[in-house]
Amino acid sequence: MSEAVRGKMQLHWKIAIGFIAGLLLGQLVHYVVGADTPWVASLTEYVTQPFGTLFLSLIFMLIVPLLFSALVVGVSEMGDVRSLGRIGWRTLGYTVVLSGIAVLLGLVMVNLFKPGVGVDPVAAQAMLAEGSERAAAIVKSSTEQPSGMKMLLEIVPQNVVGAASSNASILALMFFALMFGIGIVLSEDTPGLATLKRGIEGLFEVSMTLIGLVIRLAPYAVFCFMFNLAVLFGWDLLARLGAYVLVVVAALAIHMLVTYSLALKLVGGYSPLKFFRGVQEAMMVAFSTASSNATLPVALRVADSELGLPKRVSRFVLTIGATANQNGTALFEGVTVIFLAQFFGVDLSLGQQFMVMLVCILGGIGTAGVPSGSLPVVALICAMVGVPPVGIGLVLGVNHFLDMCRTTVNVTGDLGIAALVAKGEADGPDLPDRGNLPG
Repeated sequence: MSEAVRGKMQLHWKIAIGFIAGLLLGQLVHYVVGADTPWVASLTEYVTQPFGTLFLSLIFMLIVPLLFSALVVGVSEMGDVRSLGRIGWRTLGYTVVLSGIAVLLGLVMVNLFKPGVGVDPVAAQAMLAEGSERAAAIVKSSTEQPSGMKMLLEIVPQNVVGAASSNASILALMFFALMFGIGIVLSEDTPGLATLKRGIEGLFEVSMTLIGLVIRLAPYAVFCFMFNLAVLFGWDLLARLGAYVLVVVAALAIHMLVTYSLALKLVGGYSPLKFFRGVQEAMMVAFSTASSNATLPVALRVADSELGLPKRVSRFVLTIGATANQNGTALFEGVTVIFLAQFFGVDLSLGQQFMVMLVCILGGIGTAGVPSGSLPVVALICAMVGVPPVGIGLVLGVNHFLDMCRTTVNVTGDLGIAALVAKGEADGPDLPDRGNLPG
């Protein structure tokens, strides 16, 4: 059995192969044959484009149940807030603040360096025209989206079912899910409530199972996406993608090394060097597995043995954080949406970017702590602001590496928040008093 598992190629390698094969073959066709050749046009119109559209449709089909259940489960797990008191609310407060800083940092950097700018506008419009009917409809409807006070008022839905059926109203759906989760937290524990929570958890598990099945098609979808885009854009695509990766990694590094260090030093009074030295094992496991959930056992052990955190704090904060504190993921989502908007020439107003920021913060709570768990959220936010969701095919090929990076930031943030929350507790951490740092 172990030999079979060992001999089976992992999904991220398959995606990488599909990415490279689609990119190289598309470049070859672009420069040797030409995108206007009849058989190339037929291939993209009747084979590669429909398959990519099918892949996106399957993801969109599962987005509403996945996001609703994930967000409700993430918030409802704060049920211990009533018994833990200030620990729960401080966890939520630090999570929201750090996620907000992460997304803001990502938006500043992507607007400053503009990795998606530079593509020929005519070619970008051609790509939009060649997109699926869904993407074209989304782009067309972007001019009809509410703005200003109306946009803020429509965050609170009058019809939840209507909000769930419209990509443009996804923020309203997430607001309802947030309120629903808070309602569960504040409700009395009854058999009926326990049944409801188990039902929503079951919906989340089924949604994750189906997403896992759909993601198996990702290597083939990535090939189709990259082939279509490379045929149209040529080598300019590769240059734009490299700039995007650099911006994401740089933003993640700044958030982890600067923001976390400042929070630990100024708020918690801890030595950042000693903290990072203590959590390095959890960081390595997070980078290797690209999964916050898979890293949770190691993070719990590190919090106890290396950071000296009280177990009642670390177990609560780290368990919640594996799903609800996804700083790196929120940053990645914000950068990716703005990058794709720049790539396709979709001009997002400050109001729309602020809305993206809010959804990314909430999405960080509602994103599953598993590899590629943020991709459905990225596709959904793109649709919400009028960016063609077919663009996620651009990032799928480099997603696993970026997933490893952002998961490392997520897990480090979980441990950092646990240390901050533990400050002031009777059995708080002894991290600041473990001797002198070298140098």
